Amino acid sequence: MSSTDVSHIAADAAAHAQDAVASGRLNEAIEALAAFGGRSDGGVSRETLTPLDLQARRHLIERARALGCEVRVDACGNLFFRRAGQQADLPPVLTGSHIDTQPVGGKLDGAYGVIAGLEVIQALNDASVATRRPVEVVVWTNEEGARFGPGAMGSSAFAKPERLTGYRTSRDAAGVTFGAALDAALAQVGDVNSCPLGHPVHACVELHIEQGPVLEAANVPLGVVTGIQGVRWFSVKILGAAAHAGTTPMEVRRDAMRAAMALANRLYACADAARAQGLRMTLGRWRVDPNSINTIAGDVEFTVDARCVDEAVLAGFEASLRDAVTNLDASDGYAAQVQSLFARGMTRFPPEMAALIERGCARAAANAGEQAPIRLTSGAFHDAMYVADVCPTAMIFVPSRAGISHNAAEYTEPRQLYLGAKALAYAVTELACR
Repeated sequence: MSSTDVSHIAADAAAHAQDAVASGRLNEAIEALAAFGGRSDGGVSRETLTPLDLQARRHLIERARALGCEVRVDACGNLFFRRAGQQADLPPVLTGSHIDTQPVGGKLDGAYGVIAGLEVIQALNDASVATRRPVEVVVWTNEEGARFGPGAMGSSAFAKPERLTGYRTSRDAAGVTFGAALDAALAQVGDVNSCPLGHPVHACVELHIEQGPVLEAANVPLGVVTGIQGVRWFSVKILGAAAHAGTTPMEVRRDAMRAAMALANRLYACADAARAQGLRMTLGRWRVDPNSINTIAGDVEFTVDARCVDEAVLAGFEASLRDAVTNLDASDGYAAQVQSLFARGMTRFPPEMAALIERGCARAAANAGEQAPIRLTSGAFHDAMYVADVCPTAMIFVPSRAGISHNAAEYTEPRQLYLGAKALAYAVTELACR
């Protein structure tokens, strides 16, 4: 059989699977999962490896088994729901996301990608499509990083298994280690077969809400994600001298907060200057000591999050940051230091994967009378960022109302969720039939 024949067969199977996706079934499944940790304000609170998370995982295990899937789990607690292919020895096509949330999150962040993956398997069953390769839906462990840091533990350990040893020592606010929570979670799935951490994968497609305003502003229901912007995180610490707020003259103070604010203003100016190049800078977490109303701050620490699609712009910003901290450290009465916390370059998805995603999105949109998809870059981290290190990877975005996420107000219209699942079905099926 020629490659052209294979392509035609794959495209035909992809179209059949796409047309078998059911909107009502998809939304019912989203609501069923949201019940685990559901809040009265419509949000969801389901942090990783908590009892609620484990109950939600069991719910998905039973649903996957009802669809005829084999369920497996690896050493980081990542769950895999496998629909058999005609050639069982071929690496599978992977889709899915995560189901853990921020302390207060929405129903869709991560969870939508998992539920849509199971809907793809249901659609394949309904359309009687037999794929050459297996299809796996994954539930990654601890993507959010809300309970244990860092985030994206499951996918990053999948890409590089040796990372798991260090992750096991991470502690939550109550002092529980990730290792202890993970061992307890694995003990509760004794009826699930284990699989190697980092088993071979042919390709991966992750479906996710955008968590930003671009698609909604363009009035477009589907986005083809070309990559994930690079990021650098820093911690800046400034030491002055704590003293009495009422008795210490302004001219002799070593006020760490004043120095920190001056530094912050300089960083904002740098960010504004590089705005046209796409730099996004956030001063996110602050710690002030002694943090008293009538005491001058003696010690201030804050974090810096810098993101951009251009590594040269990020490097320039880091140079400006370090220069500013060095100058402050040399000034009278202050000591300052900067520490690099995390850095990752731009993730670029393969052009052929983006082209496949675009075909699936375009067909789904056209059949629904909607505008054609647009291409965009993700500003947020996703598990696909790490999976891209081990196999060809791509992402599909659907709009987020007002760009809101990590919030109970997170919302995407059901018709847009439906189109996203249809686009996913097309892409996954075509890959699995190759």
